[in-house]
Amino acid sequence: MTRTIKIFDTTLRDGEQSPGCSMNINEKIAMAKELEALNVDIIEAGFAAASPGDLESILEVSRNVERPVICSLARCVEGDIDLANEALKQAKHKRIHVFIATSPVHMQYKLKMSEDEVIASIDHHVRYAKNYCDDIEFSAEDASRSDLDFLCKAYGTAIKAGATTINIPDTVGYMLPDEYAQRVKYIRENTPGVENVTLSCHVHNDLGMAVAISLAGVKEGIDQIECTVNGIGERAGNAALEECVMALKTRKDFFGVDCNVNNERIYHASHMLENITGVKISPTKPIVGANAFAHEAGIHQHGVLANRETYEIMTPESVGIPKNSIVLGKHSGRHAFEERLKELGYELDKDALNTAFEKFKLLADKKKTIADKDLISLVGGDYRDTDHGKYMLDRYVINSGDTITPTASVRISEDGELIEKVAASKNGPIEASYAAIESIVGKEITLEDYSLDSMTEGRDAQAYCKVILAVEGEKVTGKGVSTDIIEASIKAYINAVNEYFGE
Repeated sequence: MTRTIKIFDTTLRDGEQSPGCSMNINEKIAMAKELEALNVDIIEAGFAAASPGDLESILEVSRNVERPVICSLARCVEGDIDLANEALKQAKHKRIHVFIATSPVHMQYKLKMSEDEVIASIDHHVRYAKNYCDDIEFSAEDASRSDLDFLCKAYGTAIKAGATTINIPDTVGYMLPDEYAQRVKYIRENTPGVENVTLSCHVHNDLGMAVAISLAGVKEGIDQIECTVNGIGERAGNAALEECVMALKTRKDFFGVDCNVNNERIYHASHMLENITGVKISPTKPIVGANAFAHEAGIHQHGVLANRETYEIMTPESVGIPKNSIVLGKHSGRHAFEERLKELGYELDKDALNTAFEKFKLLADKKKTIADKDLISLVGGDYRDTDHGKYMLDRYVINSGDTITPTASVRISEDGELIEKVAASKNGPIEASYAAIESIVGKEITLEDYSLDSMTEGRDAQAYCKVILAVEGEKVTGKGVSTDIIEASIKAYINAVNEYFGE
């Protein structure tokens, strides 16, 4: 019987810790639903004790997702475990994931605990978590730099206390693939009861080998890969879900295992996350990058035209890259619009489809041809709607040039009341617009990051603006999309302000 590798997705927990990748609750729910459609086995929805926002987001994911196991991280602290259980109370299938560090450097300098104290903590807290649910995962933080015999003792203690999954993380991305495989082998051979639990890996990408290490672990008996969509995560990121999955599926002859992920949904999930976070996917990103299936060299083009297998080890269709068989423009009808959305992985109810089609028609008046990324911006942005909130853009007027000081007149609806302010800035019309908005909002706002990208090609391409603001010291992220770069910039700023006010 073929061994099935569980896919444990931590995009909403570890992935969100990546700078610039924070998500609001609606975005997390949208991403969780997409992970469910992707057919991952476990979704780590957050760290309940980290903040009230994390606890609430785990609750909401639990309410909105049915099939996967929903997991919350917790330190070996009773209060953390209590909050994890509270956050998971509506989950159809729940898991509490407890962890404590086991490396000498962590125990001495961070925990200030002896080996015996760590072992006692593992025993107590795994048993404590077991009172809440049967599915308990235990992680030995910094396992890659822990003494092997002590690590086996820690895992044996967790198993005896009731842990059902044992995670062997490379928290700092230190190991090489062969080293990690040897470590897994040693743990399997020297840990009492290990044959009765699921072995998991959680690898960071500091040396660029997170996927390779995870796969080396699978060859040596790892049954669960912890990963993130697009490989987002702290520092250099985590093992990329799409790369791990397609390696297992493409090289099934080598690994001899399977996984439950619907690989034809990978492209959609990847670009949905890109749209949510505003963090662009590199063109050379394996599996989902723009160049992953592109061929420029003449000899490659000749081979692919003769037989795609000459230079492609998988097909674009196998990861869900849609064929652009329908060209949409201002004369396109609702049926063609709906069909293209379905090809892109979006199936909308009647009201949502009507709203999206209206937006499409408005955009089609500005652009000759509507690209797939334009469509994704129309329907994929519903979880962070820039057209609704406490503050809404009504109109703006810009006066700018290289011989005058740029000015911006911005009129905004604040809870239905129109307010207009004018501001000037020698730094340009966008800075002037932001100064006008700040005077309307009446809060101390600092622009911490600003980025502007073209969503598609051509002079009529939509601009995608992303800003990170500090409003009264609280960091918030906003996005805006428009064919006008100033409008996109203003929308992003207002969107971030609305995020601060919880709109």
